[in-house]
Amino acid sequence: MKNGMLFFVASALFIWSCSPGASDNTETISSQDTTFTTPLGKIYPIPTPGEKTLAQYEEAKSNFEANPEDVDALIWYGRRTAYLGQYKQAIEIYSEGIEKFPNEARLYRHRGHRYISIREYDKAIADLEKAAKLIQGTPNEIEPDGMPNALNIPVSSLHGNIYYHLGLAYYLVGDYEKAYQAYLKCRDSGSQYDNIVSSTHWLYMIQQRIGNPTKADSLLAPIYPDSTVIENQSYADLCLLYKGLLPVDSLIQQGPGGNPSNDAVRYGVANWYLYHRDTSNAKKMMEELLETNSFASFGYLAAEQDWIKLFSQNR
Repeated sequence: MKNGMLFFVASALFIWSCSPGASDNTETISSQDTTFTTPLGKIYPIPTPGEKTLAQYEEAKSNFEANPEDVDALIWYGRRTAYLGQYKQAIEIYSEGIEKFPNEARLYRHRGHRYISIREYDKAIADLEKAAKLIQGTPNEIEPDGMPNALNIPVSSLHGNIYYHLGLAYYLVGDYEKAYQAYLKCRDSGSQYDNIVSSTHWLYMIQQRIGNPTKADSLLAPIYPDSTVIENQSYADLCLLYKGLLPVDSLIQQGPGGNPSNDAVRYGVANWYLYHRDTSNAKKMMEELLETNSFASFGYLAAEQDWIKLFSQNR
């Protein structure tokens, strides 16, 4: 699971482009959302995408318009639209697709992801639960990356992503038991180490949050310091912290955040402080995370929900 895949591709979203030609293409998205307002009232601009991101969007749009009955073309049109920060428009694309292909699990998986992006968590849960039902008894499949990693090796699967995002949605609404069950299914969906560390991170945090430290520690059995990680290094490092193999000081980052991987680490460390009853440091790290501009990263979303539930009245 990408830290930000996982959903969000914030590094591409926040690339400003001053190159000739890019400004011409921006006319195609001029009527779309220009800002995003979070539940805490923070207003973020949606910047002009880079030339490459726009070109990929235009290609996906043209491909879909030429092949409107091709579900793969529709999915990529929705994905590329979301990478522009246009989450509501992406949801509309997926919704139109669901009318044509009501039993296509991938459409519910992607629409559920983008409902998470706009904080409509109940709708996200409904979509992802539907996707989970539709994949029962079907073989798993690799899910192609929108932004490939350095090795160009996809590490995510359809089943894994459905359960990962379902677990996240449940976690964000505070339904930790259902989140735990979803992440167990996510971890069981594939043996690749990237999948193991991403799901184990959430499994561990959930058990710590509900007051089961012994259970939490038992979940770290598949974590080893010499295992190969392709893209989820942030989750791997956090799991090593939880297992006592990395000092917390080595994970605390200096300077501004705004990167999905960094946000995952900041949130994980903030929770580590919470579990160790260091509320002051936990609050400080969450507040710093909420001052960054990556309003759609999973770490930001989780910190936002925790801030609302734990700290907002004391701010």
